[in-house]
Amino acid sequence: MKLRWGHILIGVVALSAAPVQAAPLDQSLVPLMRPLTVQQAVSAPAPSDIANLRPVSRPVSPQVTAAAARPSELPLLGPDTSLMPYLRPESVEQQVLFKRRKLRKGSVCGDIAIQGKPVGRVGSKNSACGVKDAVQITSVSGVMLSRPSTMDCGTAIALNKWVDKTVKPTFKRRGPVVELQIAAHYACRTRNNRKGARISEHGKGRAIDISGFKMADGEVVTVLNGWRKNPSQKQLKKIWRGACGPFGTVLGPNSDRYHKDHFHLDTARYRSGPYCR
Repeated sequence: MKLRWGHILIGVVALSAAPVQAAPLDQSLVPLMRPLTVQQAVSAPAPSDIANLRPVSRPVSPQVTAAAARPSELPLLGPDTSLMPYLRPESVEQQVLFKRRKLRKGSVCGDIAIQGKPVGRVGSKNSACGVKDAVQITSVSGVMLSRPSTMDCGTAIALNKWVDKTVKPTFKRRGPVVELQIAAHYACRTRNNRKGARISEHGKGRAIDISGFKMADGEVVTVLNGWRKNPSQKQLKKIWRGACGPFGTVLGPNSDRYHKDHFHLDTARYRSGPYCR
């Protein structure tokens, strides 16, 4: 039997209209990646080659260009490098070295723990007062002075030793101590400001008077209020005794009425040894 073109056309339309069954979930129309052949694996780029690949060049904005500008003395920096190491020390060791250089620059009397500045000769050559090579001290052993104090290096060294060996350990639990309250330092005057008396060691730059000790929390232990009551009494007497040795003369509230509110410390030496009262 001969088929006509009309019958063939109807059959094709019928087949195309038949419902298409969904492919199973584990089947995909996207072809799977074929395994590499030996030749392809050998010719694949190695990790080192990949590292050398360069990204596609993109236009750079003027802002980025300006930010990338650097002083001529700085080395070329990579993308993971910061400018900070060149501006300030990064490691703890570098910070310590940086701090020590700063302290060494401000030190006097050959000791980094004694901070201040040299002021040269103080007083007149024709006067009984004066200091040949005076220094102005701002801190000793990390403890500030309430005001810059003028003295000679022998007195500054004795003050530093006393603060380091006695004052700081005594106030370790209560403090730490951060400041010495200065009642007097260099001044051209007689002893206890009495008329006709001998020139005081203050007039020679060999004395300093301490009236109190300031702690880190703001508390101030004064000689006037603390000498007669505990716990300050015990601590202040320990500090007073500790000064006898580094200093040649140590006077406190028990010496006379002139010293009831401060410690007088000077480096005058006597044949019989330190005078402490």
